[in-house]
Amino acid sequence: MAKISLTTSNVRGKLNKTALLMYKHRYYYLLLIPVIVYFVLFHYIPMYGVSLAFRQFNMRLGILKSPWVGFVYFERLFDSRKFWEVSVNTLIISSLKLIFNFPAPIVLAVLINEIGNLKFKKFVQTVSYLPHFLSWVVLAGIIIELLSPSRGVVNYIITVFGGEPVYFLTQPSMFRGILVITAMWQNAGWGTIIYLAAISGIDYNQFEAAYIDGANRFQIVKRIVIPSILPVISIVFILNLGRILNAGFDQVFNLYNPMVYKTGDIIDTYVYRVGLVDMEYSLSTAVNLFKNLIGLMLVLFTNFIIRKAGDGENALW
Repeated sequence: MAKISLTTSNVRGKLNKTALLMYKHRYYYLLLIPVIVYFVLFHYIPMYGVSLAFRQFNMRLGILKSPWVGFVYFERLFDSRKFWEVSVNTLIISSLKLIFNFPAPIVLAVLINEIGNLKFKKFVQTVSYLPHFLSWVVLAGIIIELLSPSRGVVNYIITVFGGEPVYFLTQPSMFRGILVITAMWQNAGWGTIIYLAAISGIDYNQFEAAYIDGANRFQIVKRIVIPSILPVISIVFILNLGRILNAGFDQVFNLYNPMVYKTGDIIDTYVYRVGLVDMEYSLSTAVNLFKNLIGLMLVLFTNFIIRKAGDGENALW
């Protein structure tokens, strides 16, 4: 009994301490209220719609009154050759983006950090951030014009050197490369923000000591900058790997066409056609649920590997 009462008093003490801390920082917690309301309204309450994957949806009955059918739609999904085709496309496109686009903001952040002229540094940052603020509708229009076989700048340069115009956006073999390059163009600059913030938090005394020891810029980056921002790199990598089945719906939808479906059709565009065009809501929900479960498993697995490799220092939890 004494042990139980002691444990209860410890719990109460911790709760009281937590309550005091929350009251002390109450204004910070007030700032969280809009964020919490947003997530509850738009992320948690709609989760009841996941049950659509196990129901034969009927618009007149609604989601909750539609009859249960178990795993029928998952069986149909796994028997579909088209689903496996778009899954392979998604994995290939996302893997290429991870391989080439994940290091791009890190390299760019290091290069920007090495710029000595403050005005030029701000100019480079502004120019690199700009594409992030443009929607893929606008960016796709720019890309289509640049790659146009009749009036595009790229094909104009090709013809000047004696080549024939290339129909880039109708070539299945080129489409994935275009997606990777254009995604890098849009996101690399914006991705540098978190790395530049991490670099700015490095103790300046380390740089001074390195300069005194005669280290050059490359050695400083290799021995000080990269190891110092490695925890941030690890966390961003874990989160990116969890989104590996999100190959970029907005980008693909605005750039693809039936001629590149073989290499450019992804899970999200497949869900769009099945769910909104063909109105098979239960099947499209099953696809999305399967995709999110795979993403969750990848996050857990990657976090486990990074925790074991680095004694938990660079893991999410």
